[in-house]
Amino acid sequence: MKVYNLTRTQILPISVAEAWDFFSTPKNLSKITPEHMGFEILYISGGEKAYAGQIIRYNVSVLPGIKMHWVTEITQVKEGVHFIDEQRFGPYALWHHQHHFKAVPSGVEMTDEVNYGIPLGILGRLAHFLFVGSEVNRIFDHRYRILEKYFSKEKNKWIGR
Repeated sequence: MKVYNLTRTQILPISVAEAWDFFSTPKNLSKITPEHMGFEILYISGGEKAYAGQIIRYNVSVLPGIKMHWVTEITQVKEGVHFIDEQRFGPYALWHHQHHFKAVPSGVEMTDEVNYGIPLGILGRLAHFLFVGSEVNRIFDHRYRILEKYFSKEKNKWIGR
């Protein structure tokens, strides 16, 4: 299985504590996921904040009209520093997503590092080349834009923040 990597870094004009509060709340994932993915949280174990061992179940459309059940586990948490989620069941053969937070003079530097693999051998590689790779990039491009708006100092904060 070929493993692909996507790393994105973004600086947000907020404190590490504010960033941690937002990103360590699993229900906020729906705020930063593209609408066309039909993201729907079905279950979050153990409460509102991420902890090692937490299970999150949701439905997501990987292709138009094709809903998939996805289960992830939060495997590591170091409060205010990082957390890791890993797919337990879903569309990927491997999904390992690290979220890192670091204070910088202008706010917080947030880094997402995703290592993922696609099942089906050569067909999976072809699927990655044709659409999966670009879709993963589009998802994180969308997140970047949404987070810029959400945490913008110039605009009013979104309701619910």
